[in-house]
Amino acid sequence: MRLTGFQGQSAVVTGAAGGIGRALVDGLAHAGARVMATDTQAAQEGRDDIAPSDQVVWRALDVRDRDAAAGVVAEAADLHGPLSLAVHAAGVLSTTPILDLPPEEWQRLIDINAGGTLNMLSLLGQAMVPQGRGAIVVIGSNAAGVPRLGIGAYGASKAAAAMLTRCAGLELAAHGIRCNLVAPGSTLTPMQTGMWADPEAGMDEVIRGDASRFRGGIPLGKLAVPQDIAQAALFLLSDQAGHITMADLYVDGGATLRA
Repeated sequence: MRLTGFQGQSAVVTGAAGGIGRALVDGLAHAGARVMATDTQAAQEGRDDIAPSDQVVWRALDVRDRDAAAGVVAEAADLHGPLSLAVHAAGVLSTTPILDLPPEEWQRLIDINAGGTLNMLSLLGQAMVPQGRGAIVVIGSNAAGVPRLGIGAYGASKAAAAMLTRCAGLELAAHGIRCNLVAPGSTLTPMQTGMWADPEAGMDEVIRGDASRFRGGIPLGKLAVPQDIAQAALFLLSDQAGHITMADLYVDGGATLRA
């Protein structure tokens, strides 16, 4: 089955310089969409594989800055036409246990992972309402639904983002706009590998699981790659998912044993 609904459409991607974000930009452009790709300036620096093209325009954006986000959304519509597609992939990780978590680290997680999601859902929804159609996907995390040692604050921030997305989907359904989530598990990105002292041992431990850390393994026996997550998001954006909204699609190789 070939996914449809992308040719000539205007799209926005946040967190576009990361592994999953980059795969999303490439996938959308390959499918024929015209993409406004955004990330923080720091994330874009040193990435010589990031370059503008006829279909992709890059802009620096901190999703905590609502005024800046509004400017990017408006510019995307001016450059590429009315927005109909968006993926919000911007987010940050913290591996500090709850008992040791400084208040400022908690605030950073909430401001970016939850506040940034609220900003983008609100602004993208406002932009899509006038044309009565659109699809938004938020990249969440399976940590939003499963207790984990060391990433409780991260999981809480992603749980907030998930509920915001589902509630936005409820509010926007009457306007023909769909809002869905993709919840990755462990994925081969710099965010994941940055937690490992030894890449080979780290990958093996994640796949096996660790009972002492209350972490199950991955039944499929492998980590996801960014394209696995991007393809799930592209499906939810496509015409073929036209009757799907407020869904939370776990893409984690069965790690959460989610029903």
